[in-house]
Amino acid sequence: MTAQNTSTGPSEDQRASLTSRVIPVMKLSEGANPLTRPLPTVPFTSARERAEARFQVLGNAVVTGGAGVLGLISAQALLEHGLSSLCIMDLPQTFETSTSQIESLASKFPDAIITKIPLDVTSTESIQSAFGQAKQLMGGIDVLCCFAGIPGCQPSLTVTPDQWNRVMDVNLNGSFFCAQAAAKVMEESGKGGSILLTASMSAHYTNFPQPQAAYNASKAGIAHLTRNLAAEWAIHGIRVNSISPGYMDTILNAGDGLADVRKVWDSRCPMGRMGDPEEITGAVVLLCSQRAGRYITGADIIVDGGTLTL
Repeated sequence: MTAQNTSTGPSEDQRASLTSRVIPVMKLSEGANPLTRPLPTVPFTSARERAEARFQVLGNAVVTGGAGVLGLISAQALLEHGLSSLCIMDLPQTFETSTSQIESLASKFPDAIITKIPLDVTSTESIQSAFGQAKQLMGGIDVLCCFAGIPGCQPSLTVTPDQWNRVMDVNLNGSFFCAQAAAKVMEESGKGGSILLTASMSAHYTNFPQPQAAYNASKAGIAHLTRNLAAEWAIHGIRVNSISPGYMDTILNAGDGLADVRKVWDSRCPMGRMGDPEEITGAVVLLCSQRAGRYITGADIIVDGGTLTL
């Protein structure tokens, strides 16, 4: 009896074809490209006006995971710095629990256009539909902030494929396909734009005491995805950056069941506490601003109270 080849690897023909493949080659920008060259200097009228112009965030923004704590507080910061139109994307059930916060945001900025669009970042159909609606409603997309994400704390010996894949689908795959959808709109406009992804300090070290390999791997993927997209899309005037928050004082880290774990987290942070969500907004505004962030791309700003210094 002849043994059958049950290998699922490439066939000999597939292997041979590798020698004739043609690899796509990215093209970097040039200094004369109007999408990447320096902006004209703001005329000096007053120090205050120049300071305000430095951190302006102009145009239209999409914030995914926008009905969550980090998304909403970042959206408010962008509106405070000049954003004229905001599209909040999130799951329908999250919109229901955040109705009052979104209404409060709209009341604070009556001159801004604020809309809600349902989005499931694990569905490419949902992403295409949501970003298509956003483009139609706002006329374009200048800024994208990706805050959609889920935690995942499972021992690696027992984590199931469904648990692992769910974290990757939401955190890493969802971020990429939303960035891709926004980048297509930005490229078509000929104006470029800014994309901000949310990595984590977990992208850079091993959390303790909870096991969360899937989450950490997804966030490490985000940090490296940021660098790759920044290089590839610079020619289109699209800047891609990320922030890496530490433990934030949100509902994800609340509850009596986490009291002992929070003590461990605080003991490993030089500042001795979790971050307030407001404390990420400085980095968000910087990276989304058209002027202060003009020459920043492929960067990851760590906002962790010094945890990674240890």
